[in-house]
Amino acid sequence: MPQRSVVIASSVGLHARPAALFTKAAAGAGIPVTIRKGDGAPVPASSILSVLTLNVGHGDEVTIEAEGANADQVLDDLVTLLGTDHDA
Repeated sequence: MPQRSVVIASSVGLHARPAALFTKAAAGAGIPVTIRKGDGAPVPASSILSVLTLNVGHGDEVTIEAEGANADQVLDDLVTLLGTDHDA
């Protein structure tokens, strides 16, 4: 299963607006996508509640995985989204 690691760029971390943008993009991908922080268990990237419970802050590294057609492209797009400061 393809995966990518990315450092969260948003100054408030993966909360509120950045989390909503991320989960919406993950849900719209049409394939299963998960996200995990460190060695923690992966959670569905399309669930805002699950993503918020990860407590991801600015500068934290997360790993996202996807399975299915265009998984690499989906992951690349999500990495770009997470690597952008949406609070600036």
